[in-house]
Amino acid sequence: MTDTTETRGGESDTPAARRSPLVKREGGDPGSRGRTTIADGVVEKIAGLAARDVDGVHAMGSGMSRTFGAVRDRVPGGAKSVTRGVKAEVGEVQAALDLEIVVEYGVSIADVARGVRENVINAVERMTGLEVVEVNIAVSDVKLPDEEEEEPERRIQ
Repeated sequence: MTDTTETRGGESDTPAARRSPLVKREGGDPGSRGRTTIADGVVEKIAGLAARDVDGVHAMGSGMSRTFGAVRDRVPGGAKSVTRGVKAEVGEVQAALDLEIVVEYGVSIADVARGVRENVINAVERMTGLEVVEVNIAVSDVKLPDEEEEEPERRIQ
């Protein structure tokens, strides 16, 4: 006995025919089945890297966070924090970002802020598919040409 039965139009109704890739399945496009969640930290990393790429941005974060970051960077095995100075709130389809930056002396702060905002929005939206509803930028300091980098004193020589 065979598993084949004739149907209208001469098509067979076998299990293989029912599994055919040409048969439309319920549920729509496979890419739309399920949920994708993106952690705040992922968006913070993307935004931090994008902000640092803008000319005129000297550093990210407040003076205190940069000092602690410099200490952390010196610890063996410690990695630079690309999220320093970045805070993200991520929803299902939207994200909002707060950035704290240090600009170089002599640059237009308005132009730097505009460039940071554009670069961050483009990078986050392109990589995550989230709509960036706002990017708030706080300029916490200006790096003067003759200023030394903030590095903690070494206790051991």
